[in-house]
Formats: sequence, structure tokens, C-alpha cells
Amino acid sequence: MSRRSLLAASGAALAVALAACTANDPLARQANAGDNKNYIAGDGSVTEYAAHDRSQPVEFSGKLFDGTTVDAAALRGKVTILNFWYAACSPCRLEAPDLQALHTEFAPNGVNFYGVNVRDEKATAEAFERTFKLSYPSLMDKDGGVLLALTKFVPPAAVPTTLVLDKQGRVSARILGTADKGTLKALITTALAVK
Repeated sequence: MSRRSLLAASGAALAVALAACTANDPLARQANAGDNKNYIAGDGSVTEYAAHDRSQPVEFSGKLFDGTTVDAAALRGKVTILNFWYAACSPCRLEAPDLQALHTEFAPNGVNFYGVNVRDEKATAEAFERTFKLSYPSLMDKDGGVLLALTKFVPPAAVPTTLVLDKQGRVSARILGTADKGTLKALITTALAVK
């Protein structure tokens, strides 16, 4: 067998193996679909991490659209919600009113809410925030710095993704896709109950 034939056969075998690995992965199927919807939506699946299974406290630093710097270390001591979004993402639009309602409900308990905008310029992000009357701030993350930093702890893997950080700054839960209001409320309540 010639070297060229061997390489072609190896490439075909690798393609078949990769296809088999991703055949049951809904995110991989969306990525390969090529349907130009411009986002990879999760399936709404929820992963909760028991206290002994949680990673180290997350580490990231980013700037809000108003220029204020947010460092993960400063968030410790409070439950924090991080929601990855951008304005043209239809599931992000769907969940925005529920996120605002939960922010309003849990703000008196000291729960931090932050958006992490993965695509938009300031004007677009601010228009979205005005439209949905969002009162919590968002980090600018067009360069992917926050997303990449968090991938070391738990991969967001879809937009939207919502992470719940416990009071120690560890990921206690992840929702891939649109956050169901009741589910997210329960996750926040659980995180608040842990001293």
C-alpha cells in the first residue's frame, strides 16, 4: 500500500471514529449541522456538583461594559450566577425576563448576577439590557478570556449557559441552554443554604 493510500485510509477511519463519538452528542450535532442559526443551544440539561466533587474556586477577571473590573476572588462569600449570552441568541432572549426576576428576588440575599456577553459591542449589549430591563451588569467577553478561564473548571459548551457559583466560588451547578426559572431558583436556594 502506498503512503498516500495509507494516509487516506487512516483519515477515513478517523472520520468514522469521530462521527461515532459525536453521533449521540446533541451539541456536536448542532455544530455540524451548518444551519446558520449562529449559536449552539444546550438542551436545558442541569448538572449539579456535590460539594466534594466541585472544582477549586473559579478564577477569572473581566471588565463590565461600564469599564469596572470584576475579579472572581472578590465574589467569594456570596452565591454568584454567571449567564453566558449575546443579543442575537434567541434562547438568551427567552430566558432574560426570568433571569431579571430571579435577580430581583435574590438580590436582598446578596446573590450576585453577572451576564457574560460573548459577542456584542457595547451599544448592542446595552440595547438588549434596556429591552429586557436587566438591572444586573454584564462582562464584555468578545475575546473569550472569561469563557476560556472558566473552561478549566467546567466547560460552558453552549450559549446560553448559566453557572451557579457557591459561596466559596466553586461551580455548584451548570445549566446548558435556556435556564428554566424554577430550576434555577432551586439551584440558587440550595447554594444559599450551604454555609
